[in-house]
Order: sequence, then structure tokens, then C-alpha cells
Amino acid sequence: MSGVPSAANIPIALSAEELATVCTLLYRWTGMIFGENKRYYIERRITERMKRTNVTTAKAYLGYVGAHLAEREALINAFTINETYFYREEHQLAALSRDILPDLVQTKRAGDLVRIWSMPCSTGEEAYSIALWLLENWPLVDAYNVEIVGSDIDTGAIAKAQEGHFAERALARLPDIVRESYFEPEHGHRRRIIQDLRESVRFVAANIIDASSLSGLGLFDVILCRNLLIYFDDSSRLIAANNLFDALNPGGTICLGHSESMGRISDRFTLSRLPDAIVYQKP
Repeated sequence: MSGVPSAANIPIALSAEELATVCTLLYRWTGMIFGENKRYYIERRITERMKRTNVTTAKAYLGYVGAHLAEREALINAFTINETYFYREEHQLAALSRDILPDLVQTKRAGDLVRIWSMPCSTGEEAYSIALWLLENWPLVDAYNVEIVGSDIDTGAIAKAQEGHFAERALARLPDIVRESYFEPEHGHRRRIIQDLRESVRFVAANIIDASSLSGLGLFDVILCRNLLIYFDDSSRLIAANNLFDALNPGGTICLGHSESMGRISDRFTLSRLPDAIVYQKP
């Protein structure tokens, strides 16, 4: 009958114990909170992974994912949200070029390193937006060695970011001149960001609540960590805040999402009200 899902497409029903186990594992691995209110969402993704691994029961799958790191990575990827677009929260990018970087380089010499971290970078839009914005809006961009690092817990998103292919929806808020100058047309109304920009941003997999996964990234002058902490509970937010603090150079600046406040999480940062945005600094 039309409109009726086949048995093969019906998500497996998790017991209360199995659901709790999934939520506990995801929290332990990512810091993200899931519960009964997300049951259907969870069951759909567990069912998809069971089909991919040819495991027939939820109990067996939970044992399998606990014993195989590659499957753990795949499950985490299945639960991450990568919905974003270029020039999201543009006011923060304006603050970056008008206030944050001009203030920062007062203590640097021409040619010195300026390090910016975009996290989570999703499929590249967040990190590439920084590069595009600075090229178009910061006159001193060529006077310094600007290094942009994009990271995400989703390894699939990182791979897509490195490839740099984007659909119309992701590019919709870019000025026409930016879209035409920095993106090459492809089939199906898609575009690919030019090679020079693909090579100007380094993408790595990293987990904000796992300090060991961040240890190789070094210290940054500016961090954009937007719309991530809203998915955490208080304990995970504090872990993330401490890791972000440790990743900043003294005097470094962090930008959060519009609905996020570091003041509710940690007192280690100093709040700064700029004309375009509220930011937080490491004393």
C-alpha cells in the first residue's frame, strides 16, 4: 500500500535499558545529551548502523560498537548535526575584522603568526567563512601569517570540508562577488571552493571534551566555538570551557553562539562587549 513503510524501513524498538545504554555511551564519547524525548531519532540511527554492520539485535550491536573503534566513530558521525551555511552569525565575523584582530596585532610584528580555530567547523562552511571574510574585509590580512584550523568530532564532515563542495543553500548568504570569485561552478547547482582557499585552511578531527585529542593543535589567538555548548549539560560545558581556556594564548578571544554565555559556565574568562558582538577573553 502506498505510504506505508516496509518492515525493512521500520526502526528497531529499543528497550528502556538499551536506550539508556546508547545515551550513556554518546554522553561519554561526545558530551551530548540524549534521552527518551529523542527515542525515535536514536532508534532510526541505531537501525541504520545495525544494517551497515549486519548485526541483528540491539544488544549485539551495543556490544559490537563498544569493541570496535571504527564503529564508534561511525555512530558518533550519525548523531552529529552539520546544518550550517557561509557567513552564519556575520556580526561576529565583523567583530573579528574590526576589533579583535586589529587589537591583537598591536602586539605583533608584520609576518607574525595569527592562529584562528573554528570548532565545530561542520563540513567546512564555518572555517572557510573566516578565510573569505578576512580576505574581503581585513586590509591587513596579507601582512600576517594567518593560520586557520577547522575541527569537528564528525570525521565524515571533516572529509567533506577538505573536498570543499557546497550546494546552493550553503552559499545563499554570500555576496554574489564573493561566490563568483572564490567558488567554481559544478554540476547540479553545486560549487567548489577554489584550491588556494582549500589549502589555506587545515582540517582535523577533534573532540572538545577530550583534552588528549586537542593536545596537538597548539595555542590560538582566536577561537570561534559556536552553537555547540547548547547540546551539553553543565558538567560537559565546564570540561569544554576549561579545554577552550587552555587552548587560548593569554589575551586570546573566544566567540560563542548567540544563545550561549560563558558567564554561566566558567569564571575564568573576561567578558568584553564589542560594537558587533559579545566575546570572552583569557586574561
